Amino acid sequence: MHIKTSPLKNVKTLTLVAMLIAMSAVGAMIKIYNTVAFDSLPGYFASLYFGSYIGAVVISLGHIFTALTSGFPLGIPNHIIIAVSMAVCAYFYSFAYRRFNAYAAVAIGTILNGPVATLIFVPQYGWGFFVQMVLPLTIASFANVLLAAVIYKAISTKIKR
Repeated sequence: MHIKTSPLKNVKTLTLVAMLIAMSAVGAMIKIYNTVAFDSLPGYFASLYFGSYIGAVVISLGHIFTALTSGFPLGIPNHIIIAVSMAVCAYFYSFAYRRFNAYAAVAIGTILNGPVATLIFVPQYGWGFFVQMVLPLTIASFANVLLAAVIYKAISTKIKR
């Protein structure tokens, strides 16, 4: 069964997603530490507003913008791995928000994108890399997921999609 959607809604959705991707590019320029930046807030928001799959695309592109503006310090393959891990984080963030609540989503998003994502690179770079990156990444993750949840809550009470 094919559900018809109006072309206007498709254009509106495409425009909003493009704006979120552009906001990720701007956030990529606001660096906290190395490749840790405010690029993921639009992706987390998109995962709540449009669903986890669109959020995964936005957040992945956001990290690629950050890596690009940082000169891919971990190499292109590793930054692709990070982009995929961030897509997974956005998926579980959206899932936790819908299944539980905003508090659970913020906790899960912070833990997955902070310590868990940093652990992925321990076999390759060692525990020194983990110690160096875990605190700034966890703080930035918390800020990104919290702000995305707050903005989504504010917008969703004001606008009907």
